[in-house]
Amino acid sequence: MAKKESINSMIETFSEFKELKNIDRTTLVSVLEESFRNVLAKMYGTDENLDVIVNPDKGDCEIWRNREVVADGEVTDPSLQISLSDAKKIDGDYEVGEEVAEEVLFSDFDRRTILNLRQTLSSKILELQKDAIYNLYKDKIGDIVSGEVYQKWKKEILLIDDEGTELILPREEQIPNDRFHKGDTVRAVVARVENINNTPKIIVSRTSEEFLKRLFELEVPEIHDGLITIRRVARIPGERAKIAVESYDERIDPVGACVGVKGSRIHGVVRELCNENIDVISYTNNTILFIQRALSPAKVSASAIRIDEEEKRVEVLLRPEEMSLAIGKEGFNIRLANMLTGYNIDVFRDTEEAGEEDIYLDEFDDEIETWIIDALKEIGCNTAKEVLAMSREELLEKTDLEEDTVDEVIRILSSEFE
Repeated sequence: MAKKESINSMIETFSEFKELKNIDRTTLVSVLEESFRNVLAKMYGTDENLDVIVNPDKGDCEIWRNREVVADGEVTDPSLQISLSDAKKIDGDYEVGEEVAEEVLFSDFDRRTILNLRQTLSSKILELQKDAIYNLYKDKIGDIVSGEVYQKWKKEILLIDDEGTELILPREEQIPNDRFHKGDTVRAVVARVENINNTPKIIVSRTSEEFLKRLFELEVPEIHDGLITIRRVARIPGERAKIAVESYDERIDPVGACVGVKGSRIHGVVRELCNENIDVISYTNNTILFIQRALSPAKVSASAIRIDEEEKRVEVLLRPEEMSLAIGKEGFNIRLANMLTGYNIDVFRDTEEAGEEDIYLDEFDDEIETWIIDALKEIGCNTAKEVLAMSREELLEKTDLEEDTVDEVIRILSSEFE
């Protein structure tokens, strides 16, 4: 009896486990039945004549062994047949050809059988648990989840969600200014779910564009309700972002709705993203107008934009005072404009308006190596005058070029205007 109680207690435990781990009843019953059949097949040589009735909600399990009654001396397979005299010991009314149903009692199981059954069940349940977690989070890719910081390592942080599931936040998926301590609650978006050796690995991200989108959905009801759509997103995590939004209701100003009264809505997103500066612009199918908006706060004239659709390149002529605004701090503004529009945008000072001549850096490729010219372009300098307008210290800081290299570049470019 003690063994039966032990087995039933184990089944009841798995029933409770099922409730916690989102394993449906049908699947659990199937696994329990399969586990019992595997053990019984080793005991009796077959399980084809066994009825296994499992009720995990009550902690009940009944096993019945069915055998055909045959005449004495004609038993060829004891697993499937029983002699008439043995059958009459169970019930004197049995006749040849009838079927005898005997209950298999757990008290008849030896210790090794019970241990084998427990191990089989544990293995199957663990496998189900892993599958349930994998499928649950596979459907959550792109959704925001929360977890408590459980462990911090150099390359990643381990988070635990409300169900005890482990989430991994890699270093590269963290915003540069993120500073978390053990016990902190962290929000992130499910980036991907991997299944390594049948063990789910859930990777979350705070740097992805999806995270910014989902935060706006939480803060802006019009986005959540589908009245406003986020059409494009560009991010330099922790520094700056641009989003292009569109409204399907002419009465709704998409930019105003996203920003909120006195910035009330956008401030919640900014705080979550470690004070990432976010520009919200109205989306348009008009490419020139979209590029103008993407380069804001710089004011760009439509006539100053030249587009090469084949090369996906754009040249923009700007007044001298608009250059720094278009490029932005450390070139962030123009980099985001490139990401948002899908075009490679080059900005140039309008030399005619400035009343002076200038020379594109590409024309110096016989004196300056191409990788150096590319480094200067990365910080928004496309012409000689744009380079010379920056101080030596600025060039060293922004390009990471060697001092001798910067000095040589300045010498070559300056000589053209002497």
